[in-house]
Amino acid sequence: MIGAIIGDIVGSIYEFDNIKSKDFDFFDDRMEFTDDSILTIATADWLLNGGSAGSYYLRYANEYPHPMGSYGTRFVGWVHRANRGIIEPYNSCGNGSAMRVSPVGWAFTSEQTTLDAAKQSAECTHNHPEGIKGAQATALCIYMARHGAIPQEIKQRIERDFGYDLSLTIDEIRPRYSWLGLDGAENGGTCQGSVPQAIACALQATDFEDAIRNAISIGGDSDTIACITGGIAQALFGVPQWMQDKALALLPQQLRTIVTRFTATIQPNNS
Repeated sequence: MIGAIIGDIVGSIYEFDNIKSKDFDFFDDRMEFTDDSILTIATADWLLNGGSAGSYYLRYANEYPHPMGSYGTRFVGWVHRANRGIIEPYNSCGNGSAMRVSPVGWAFTSEQTTLDAAKQSAECTHNHPEGIKGAQATALCIYMARHGAIPQEIKQRIERDFGYDLSLTIDEIRPRYSWLGLDGAENGGTCQGSVPQAIACALQATDFEDAIRNAISIGGDSDTIACITGGIAQALFGVPQWMQDKALALLPQQLRTIVTRFTATIQPNNS
């Protein structure tokens, strides 16, 4: 999941200050981890220790309430209600379900268990069909990539099983995409309005860094799109050690420990 965390960090300063270029400093002193990394690590903690995924998202949100880049408004409302004992999903199709799912793609030895766990990770908050679909598509991309599938195979499978249109090139997406989604469809913060673009950024890349640059360059919800892209790109290309070290150094010790434990636990399955 370190690829997702790197994507989040690199995208953190561009979420509300989009750039339409791949030419930028990959790591900038202003960059920090956001809620995207926090909830991704919460997913890893859930997979390591079991129980309810939602209980981990609630605990992590309470323990890390104010990262750079705030939690989504509806998720914050869910946290407040859950803290009062009202724990129920809110029918969201927001892209939060996809941005936190990357550890699921690494944790299982079959497609079905991967898809089932992705659904569980999503539906405690994002129980809208599109919210679940976004998480499952992202996790399946990672699962397939780490088992040797090439980008074209992944593209065909995701288009067939999830109905996402992955036909546009990044150069075609870039001038047409924003926080409003593709061509102003007003869905840029949803799974259906950002997960296909994030997947395309990974599948059309030449290496991990290029994938993140693709994701930042299209604009929109930059940290979340790059987080989704980074999780997939890690499985496709691996991540240079210096990037891993840089990202880990920006995390508090408690979060860094979970990342390290999870990586060590799933290492035998990375084939």
